[in-house]
Amino acid sequence: MKVISKLWIGIAVLIILTPLGLLLPGYFKAGSAWGEWGIGQIEVLAGYVPAGLQKLSSLYNAPLADYTFNGWEDKPLPYLGFSYIISAIAGILLIVLVVMLLGKIFLGKRKDQPV
Repeated sequence: MKVISKLWIGIAVLIILTPLGLLLPGYFKAGSAWGEWGIGQIEVLAGYVPAGLQKLSSLYNAPLADYTFNGWEDKPLPYLGFSYIISAIAGILLIVLVVMLLGKIFLGKRKDQPV
């Protein structure tokens, strides 16, 4: 088996395991994931929201906020698990496309590379 095949199998396993992100924080009573806080959570944790962060918080809204579709926030766990998997696939595809595009831009078509 080629290394690239093993890589894609590993990525597929990680995609299938992404719904564990819904179960494990509740099981360990961990609250939300570290660093994925909204403005409200930062205010609770730090006691205030820095002015620069407050100003920039409305600049960008994630297409799949909380790794789920709009309106699915209160759906049962199987729906949320499905949306986690879709988010993982979308993120991986986006990263692969960006890396391939950057490779083409910076490396171009090398003569010693097979087509």
